[in-house]
Amino acid sequence: MAETAGGGPLPASSIRERVYEEIKERIVNGAVGPTERLVETRLAEELRVSRTPVREALHVLKMEGLLEPVARGGYRVRRIRWEEVEEICEIRAVSESLAARWAIERASPEDLLFLKEQLDAVEVQVREGRPESFVDGDAEFHEALVRASGSKRLFDICQSLRAAMLLYRIETLYDPEIAMRGISGHRRILDRLIDRDPVGVEAAIREHLAQVKRDIWEFAFLKSRAR
Repeated sequence: MAETAGGGPLPASSIRERVYEEIKERIVNGAVGPTERLVETRLAEELRVSRTPVREALHVLKMEGLLEPVARGGYRVRRIRWEEVEEICEIRAVSESLAARWAIERASPEDLLFLKEQLDAVEVQVREGRPESFVDGDAEFHEALVRASGSKRLFDICQSLRAAMLLYRIETLYDPEIAMRGISGHRRILDRLIDRDPVGVEAAIREHLAQVKRDIWEFAFLKSRAR
C-alpha cells in the first residue's frame, strides 16, 4: 500500500490521482511505446499500489482518448488518426473563438496580466534551452484564456477537446522551433484580446490552430506512419 512520508496510508483519492498522473506522464513524454501493452497487474506492481486505482486511471485515460483497448487485454497508446486531428482543430477553433469573444467582454485586467506574465515566463524558459516547458505552458495559456470567458460549461468543453488533442500534439511540443511558433501564436491572440478586437482574436486563434495542425502533420502523423 502506498504510504505518506510519515508512514501512514495515503487517502484513496490521493492514490488515484498519483497513479493517474504517473501513467499519463509516461504516455505524454513518450516513455510508453506505440506497441507497448499497458496491463493492470504489471502497472500495479511497478507503482506499488492495488489494481483498483490503476484500473480507474486506465479507464479515465481511455475516456480522454489517450488509450485504446487491445484484444489480448490491457491498453495501448491510441494510434494517430488524421481525420480526428482535422475535426478537433476545427471544433477548437469555434469553441476557443467563442471563449475569446466572451473574454473580451468579461476578462479583468488581472486576467490579461496573468496571460502576459505566463507567456513571458515560458518564452524565457524555451530560449534558455528548455522547450519542454512549453508542454505545460501551452496548456496553461489556453486554460487561462478559456477561464477568462467566465463560462464553466465552455471551459469543460474546451478542456475535453484539448485532452483529445494531447495525443497528437505532445510529440511536437518538445521541439524548440515549434515551441517558439506556438508562443508567437499565443502572443498574437493575447494582443487581440488586449485590443478588445473580436474579429482579430478569432483570426489569431484560427491561424494558431492551423499552424498546430501543420506541425502535427509534419512531426507526429507522418512520423507515426513511418514506424
